[in-house]
Amino acid sequence: MTASQAQPKRDPANLCVMISGGGRSLMNLADRIDDARLNARIALVIASRPCPGADKARERGLPVRIVEGRIPASRLESLLDDAGADLVVLAGYLQLVEIPERYRGKVLNIHPALLPSHGGPGMYGLRVHEAVLASGDRESGCTVHLCDAEYDRGPILVQKRCPVLPGDTPETLAARVFELEKDALPEGIERLLSGERP
Repeated sequence: MTASQAQPKRDPANLCVMISGGGRSLMNLADRIDDARLNARIALVIASRPCPGADKARERGLPVRIVEGRIPASRLESLLDDAGADLVVLAGYLQLVEIPERYRGKVLNIHPALLPSHGGPGMYGLRVHEAVLASGDRESGCTVHLCDAEYDRGPILVQKRCPVLPGDTPETLAARVFELEKDALPEGIERLLSGERP
């Protein structure tokens, strides 16, 4: 491919990242942006409560808003518009999101299991990995999907898989799955930004 045939370089996309906890996925995205592996910028971090992730974001110089409880669609739309958000990334955000009409198809979530298994209300953190182990599944992984009006539903963009090993605990499985999440979430973002749809 010659330089003239190459795709024109797009401007960095503005991301709004929504969190509720430690902010590991947020920090992973910030690292990918800093080392030029993700062509984006974090324009806003919305936290559903005061949390370590919000503190880490502030330390990184990222704009943070704490908005407790469920955010009405009109309020969320105003926050996203003010930030110039191109995409909304749910990275351990525990509230159900009321997606504004103009942002439908622009909100994605990462879930630490192979949806549609082990998702839904109350399925987050170690609870997910406990459920995987209790089910006897031989495989787990993570899922990046577009969001709709329900928890952990919507078209799947990316799934990455790993084995469930003999002797796994929820913690060891969680660590293995998070290593997959570190690649899956940026990949899902890039797919959406490139115009790919599931």
